Amino acid sequence: MSAPPLRRADKVMADKQVHELLARGFCGRIASVGADGWPYCVPLLYVWADGEVLIHNTSARGHLRANVEQNQRVCFEVDEPGEVFDYGRFECDTSVAYRSVIVFGAIRIVEDTAAKQRFFDALMAKYGRPDSSRPKHFYPRLDEVTLYAIAPERITGKETALPAASEQWPAKDRTKSPDATASIAARAPG
Repeated sequence: MSAPPLRRADKVMADKQVHELLARGFCGRIASVGADGWPYCVPLLYVWADGEVLIHNTSARGHLRANVEQNQRVCFEVDEPGEVFDYGRFECDTSVAYRSVIVFGAIRIVEDTAAKQRFFDALMAKYGRPDSSRPKHFYPRLDEVTLYAIAPERITGKETALPAASEQWPAKDRTKSPDATASIAARAPG
């Protein structure tokens, strides 16, 4: 079964921007489906490395692990919200500038200790404090962690840029509500 095309092709991000957002994003959300058919989504810190999304969790078998063991198909989302802006006369004529990326793929558990070490080095490089005096590259609890790697089968990126002030309401009226003026007049007390 192939994935449907993006409905809003006018919002597609260039591949370079997609990979840049994946590299710098702060928190991503992984979605999986359980044996009972219920979806499960959890936010996690992550690393984008060597063309894969890497995440970690406890080695205890919780919700995510149970889902992954029965169905390796997942999606992973990261986004950057921007400013909310008005584009038309009515409150519902409001939008938000944003960028988002969704990675669809297969997830696997990575058992290799050296791979876990490399992951944590990359995770600390991304999220750690470089001025910390704590020992570097020392992870005594690697056996208590499960490392997951998501191999992308499809990646989509979309964005809405913040329009210039001259393209926003009230400088420019891009109201999308059909016949809104007539509808307001009809509701006015008479």
